[in-house]
Amino acid sequence: MPVSYQWQQRFDRWRNATRGFFGGGGGSGDNQPRPKLCPACNSLVGINATRCHECGANLRFSLAALSKGLTGFFGGQAPATTAILIANVIMFAATLLIGFAKGQGQGFGILFSVNGEALYRLGMAIPFRYDDFNWYRLLTATYLHGGLIHIGFNMMVLLDIGPVVEEVYGSARYFFFYTVCGISGSLLSARFGSAPAVGASGAILGLIGVLIAITYRRGGAQIQQLRGRLISWVVTIFAIGLFFSGLRTDNWGHFGGLAAGFLLGRYFADREPMNSRERNAAYALGWSAFAVVVACFVIMALHFSRPIIE
Repeated sequence: MPVSYQWQQRFDRWRNATRGFFGGGGGSGDNQPRPKLCPACNSLVGINATRCHECGANLRFSLAALSKGLTGFFGGQAPATTAILIANVIMFAATLLIGFAKGQGQGFGILFSVNGEALYRLGMAIPFRYDDFNWYRLLTATYLHGGLIHIGFNMMVLLDIGPVVEEVYGSARYFFFYTVCGISGSLLSARFGSAPAVGASGAILGLIGVLIAITYRRGGAQIQQLRGRLISWVVTIFAIGLFFSGLRTDNWGHFGGLAAGFLLGRYFADREPMNSRERNAAYALGWSAFAVVVACFVIMALHFSRPIIE
């Protein structure tokens, strides 16, 4: 069966991206050595150069080269948002599969709820006072959802807000923001909340907090209107949590993410890194956040089969 032109382009981009993970360029088929661009500062460097003459970045392996390779792999203008979306969908699918294996969570019930044991084993956040509390849950819970409507709404908002923040700050700092906001929301939920919690809404409220912080730096009627809409949206979300307790909205988690996002937005300049020093610092933040995410999921996997404390 012939492959469409669009899919052929996609395959070529993915193949070239995987070749470029460690600083090597994607080949064009003639195997001729060519000058290349530094992944950190985009300066043109020599064919046989191993370090950039402008910023000193290692051209064979660097965080900048690895980040550029992953950006090409996921494609589009918001690769980090795409990666987060995929991770959430994978974790929701894993939750459903575990529930199906236990004979639960089938039919239309998955619209509003999924198997509780599956959520627990995959890293649902629980209050500090519980005997089986583990720190990794503060992050793994942000990639879990309690039903199809839950994940659908959160991912819809993520795709609306995420690319805007990612475009302003760059993918590396954006992912750092998302991770910090998610953990901050889980912290407040675990400290002051009364029930276990899951969902990306704390991290997403953090992105909204970042945007609100940006509007206080910039003037103009349109910026003021944007700030007003964002604040109205936040007030509505918290009002739903206060007056419709049956929806199990986690306002503590929302507030923690929102506050962290606003503080990050006030601290970091609302622009992409401008020089090699800023880029390297941004890559360090992004990859540190990624390392924490991976570590939390590894620990979750190690705890997966442990007996549940009643």
